[in-house]
Amino acid sequence: QVQLVESGGGLVQAAGSLRLSCVASGLTFSSYHSGWFRPAPGKGREFVAAAVWSGRNRAYANSVRGRFTISTDNAKHTVHLQMSSLKPEDTAVYYCAAGKNLLADHEPAYWGQGTQVTVSS
Repeated sequence: QVQLVESGGGLVQAAGSLRLSCVASGLTFSSYHSGWFRPAPGKGREFVAAAVWSGRNRAYANSVRGRFTISTDNAKHTVHLQMSSLKPEDTAVYYCAAGKNLLADHEPAYWGQGTQVTVSS
C-alpha cells in the first residue's frame, strides 16, 4: 500500500518561511517523481513543484519559482518543500504527490492527506 505522509504545515506571517516534508512508502522510489500541489479556485489542485527522486531535475510553477525549493532525500524516501517569502495567497492545503512523469504531465498517481499552510498578512 502506497502512503505519502506530510508534515510541517502551520501558521506563519507574510515574508516568513516554512518547510514541508513528505515521507513515502510502498512504492519503488526510483520509478516515480515526487511533488507538491495545492488547491486553486475553479481548477482543482494546481501544480506547485516536482522533482525526480535523485533531485537533479526539478520544476516549479511560475507563481512560486524563486521562492520555493523542492528537494529529495532518496535514502529517507522523503521530499521537502522549502517555502520562503511567503504571501497570504500561498495559504492552502499542500498535498504531496507521486507520479511516473510528474515533472512533465503533472498527473499524480498517489496523494498524501495534505497539510495546512496559513500565511497571515
